[in-house]
Amino acid sequence: MPRFEFLPTPLAGLSIVERRLMEDRRGFLSRCYCVEEFAAAGVQKPVAQINHTLTKRRGTVRGLHFQWPPHGEIKLVSCLRGEVFDVAVDLRRNSPTFLQWHGEMLSAAIPRSLLIPEGFAHGFQALSDDCEIVYVVTAAYQPSAEGAVSATDPRVDIRWPLPITELSTRDRSHPDMSPDFAGIEVP
Repeated sequence: MPRFEFLPTPLAGLSIVERRLMEDRRGFLSRCYCVEEFAAAGVQKPVAQINHTLTKRRGTVRGLHFQWPPHGEIKLVSCLRGEVFDVAVDLRRNSPTFLQWHGEMLSAAIPRSLLIPEGFAHGFQALSDDCEIVYVVTAAYQPSAEGAVSATDPRVDIRWPLPITELSTRDRSHPDMSPDFAGIEVP
């Protein structure tokens, strides 16, 4: 019996992953990842890292980050505590949805994740205090391949649900995209 349902979004390749819970009076078990089911859904790369973040303050934005090829990564993002507005921005060169974004509410209360393909920038806004996120990624972090898009870039124009109350110094320093940015060539 499949434990996941992969639901498309308006951005090709970006999927919502609904996890099926096995529940009883004690609580539940939720499978977060299964190599066979994800391979059947098109994820052919192995897991390279699992990252865990805590965001303390509601309104905080983290991102928008990506890795340049050949270090591009697929991310599976899940919220384990609190609630976030999770955003993916299509940066793929020649994509029909180039520079479009899609946001999903992820929370500990709903067994749902966002599966973000290579060539997308990713970020989120904490909608509650003390949010915990887990990322399963297919490439190890490479500082030399790091890329970023400003969370307030007018070309992307993300409509964050709350006023941005906090950005890290690093995220605040990301410039707006240059007008000649042509996108990421995804293999």
